Amino acid sequence: MSDAVDLGCGPNKVCNTFGVDCYPYEGVDKVFDLDEKSWPLETDSFNQIYVRHVIEHVSDIKNFMNEIHRIGKDGAIVEIITPHFSSIHSWQDPTHRWHLASKWYKPFTEQYLAEQVSSFKHISTDVLFSKGSLRTIIPKLMIKLFGISSWEKHYSFIFRAKNIKTILMISKKS
Repeated sequence: MSDAVDLGCGPNKVCNTFGVDCYPYEGVDKVFDLDEKSWPLETDSFNQIYVRHVIEHVSDIKNFMNEIHRIGKDGAIVEIITPHFSSIHSWQDPTHRWHLASKWYKPFTEQYLAEQVSSFKHISTDVLFSKGSLRTIIPKLMIKLFGISSWEKHYSFIFRAKNIKTILMISKKS
């Protein structure tokens, strides 16, 4: 088994990863529902975890993140990509349960919540925009000058984002 896993990989699994999905697409290595309370994957198995356009579909983000924490090794890198709440892609799919903002990860990185959820360290968050449009320069500049929170609060529905890419690191040491 690879030391990297692609959760909810669908038919487009990241190369050289162990693919998990709820449908038996070609290339999927393990079929199960990510909404299960406990996943049929070994504890401390992976150094790299990819979650691309999946977290917005799960019923319980807290359980989902706790299971990611369990299957990942200490120091494992977790890459999560999800539509930004201002994106039409967040809203046009009726199977999306969550419409997330750039700081969606905070409950999993804040010290005061350590008893409630598994602990991660925040590495980076990027708000991604469509390519090749002049309308992407303005929000990128606003974010650089005033910060992501200010842009989200005041301008995100004027200058819409496409996705959020968050990189976390699993922390298992107390």
